[in-house]
Order: sequence, then structure tokens, then C-alpha cells
Amino acid sequence: MEKTGRTSVDGRVEKRSTIGDVARRAGVSAATVSRVVNGVYDKASAKTVARVQAAVDDLKYRPGSIGRALRKQESRLVPFLVPDVSNAFYSAIAVSVEAALRDREYAMILCNTAEDPVRQDAYLTEMSSHLVPGIAMMGAVESPGLRAMVEGGETLVFVNRRSPYPGAQPFVGIDNFNAGRDVAHYMADHGLDRCGMICGPEASAASRDRRAGYLSGLAERQISPEDAHLVKGGLTVEDGYRSATELFSRNPQPRAVFCVNDLVAYGARKRCSELRLDVPGDVVLFGIDDNPLNEWVAPWLSTVHVPADAIGEAVGRILVEIWDGRTMSDIPDAILPYRMVLRGE
Repeated sequence: MEKTGRTSVDGRVEKRSTIGDVARRAGVSAATVSRVVNGVYDKASAKTVARVQAAVDDLKYRPGSIGRALRKQESRLVPFLVPDVSNAFYSAIAVSVEAALRDREYAMILCNTAEDPVRQDAYLTEMSSHLVPGIAMMGAVESPGLRAMVEGGETLVFVNRRSPYPGAQPFVGIDNFNAGRDVAHYMADHGLDRCGMICGPEASAASRDRRAGYLSGLAERQISPEDAHLVKGGLTVEDGYRSATELFSRNPQPRAVFCVNDLVAYGARKRCSELRLDVPGDVVLFGIDDNPLNEWVAPWLSTVHVPADAIGEAVGRILVEIWDGRTMSDIPDAILPYRMVLRGE
């Protein structure tokens, strides 16, 4: 028979305390313990509540999460859906979100959607069946399940990329339009008017905003869209390599390239190396995110720093506001500050 309980430091399996143990320690019934643990104090005196709570603490009793979720119609699990767990930037955000939820006594479940609408809906359906109090989503894509949840007013917080559907869902991230605009200004103001951009997928609101801001910034410096050299692309290293291959086949070659994120810039750098183009001597590559790996593998990459460590706290704060009864339409977006990080100059 399988043993249950906690494992001590010496390898012994310790018996997990039960509701009956707490009841005997406090000198009350199991029903009274159940009511107190679930916050129902109307049938218990203050002294009884104190005895039960002391017994719970002494015995380190933890009520079963499934039973509690069924009774209260809510669990303390919060799923965080991300598009690519292998991306160190996304992982840094996930660590931040997990810490913020843990501080609020909630547990995070990490789900990798791979930007696949079918997989995204499968996770949304599964998590809903666990009576989760809310869902945080990074890199959300259009899907029938997500549309239904948005239209149904479910508790959703969108991270780094806004909801693909109109509604009152809060957003946590930077001003992507102004970030793209600032990169364009930097390029133009440093004589890099022969520039290009490897864009992200059209379905991504963040990618669209970064491209629109980039074009607006160039226009403000009297650089026409025809000279912007836009190339369609994705969000991975491989996408960056393929898009850079197309971009550098053009004549004249760009002197600077704005990549929709840092992973794309990694791929572009590989193509530059194959063409014997020095970065940043011959070509300046500019990304966005400030991937934690940059310090170790990309000392040549200038980028826009997105504060991953602040994102989790903003997500946690917004979720608590919703759980406390504030309507999502009354919660403003959490637009976080960004900054330019210049490397290789």
C-alpha cells in the first residue's frame, strides 16, 4: 500500500495530520473544525475558534485543496499560460508571477501554449475545471475558447500582449508603440537611416504596436516607409535567421536592424556572421525584451529593457483587486517603464 504523508530529513514518512487529529486536540467535533478552517464562525465562540486555530498550527494541518475548492467553488491555483517556456525572458516573467502569487498564498501552474490556439483552449478548459479563480496569459492568440471566456467576463489578465478580443481584461506590460518609436529615433539620430525591421506575427498586438511605433518614429525623422525595409517574421531564433537572410539579400543592405524581440536578433546575428558582417561595426542590431541571456551571450545587442521582475507584482496586485470585488473595467492597465540598453558601442 502506498504511504502518504510528509518525508522527514532522515527519509522517514511522517503521518499527515487529519481533521480528526485537530478535532481531538481542540476538543471539538470534526464539523466544527471544518467550519472554522473554511471561515464559517457563526456557530463557534471566539474561544472555540482560537482553540481550533491553535490546534491547526500545532499539528501543521492543511485541509485538502480539492475538497476546499469544491466547498468554496474556488481553488488557490492560478494558471499562467506562456507561448514558449524555453525563452529565458518568458521564464523570468514566470518566476516573477510565481513569486507574487506565492506571497499572496496562491500557487501558480505554468502552461506552455506554443502559440497554438488548440493547445491554448485545451489548457483553458482544463484549468477552468479546477475551479481556478483567474488566469494570467502571456502571448495569447485568437481561439474559440478564449473568445468565450472574454465574452463571459472571466477573470483574465493579459501580459506583454493585449487580448486579441475587445473587452475589459487588464493588461500588464510596456508601451510597445513608444518603445518602437524610441528605437527608430535612436537609429535616425545616430546616422543609421539605412535601416530595417524584422517584424513579428501580425496576430500579435505587441508586434503590431512595435512596428507601428517604429514606422512613426522614422516618419518623424523624415525617413519614408519605403526605406524602412520591413520583413515579415516570427518570434524565434530560427525566424530571425530566415528573415535576416531575406533582409540582407536586398541592395543596399541595411546599416541597422530593429528586431521584434531579442531571440530574433540572435538569429539575425548568425546570418550576419555568415555574411562576414561585424556587429555592431557593420550592422547595428537592436532588440526588445532584454533577455536575461544577453549579458552572457549577446554583448553586441542593444535592446529595450522590459522589467520582467515588476510584471509579476503587477499581475498579483490586479488579481487581488478583482478577487476583492473590483470590476475589471475599473482596473487600469499596468503600463510599466522601459529603458534603452546600449551595448557594443
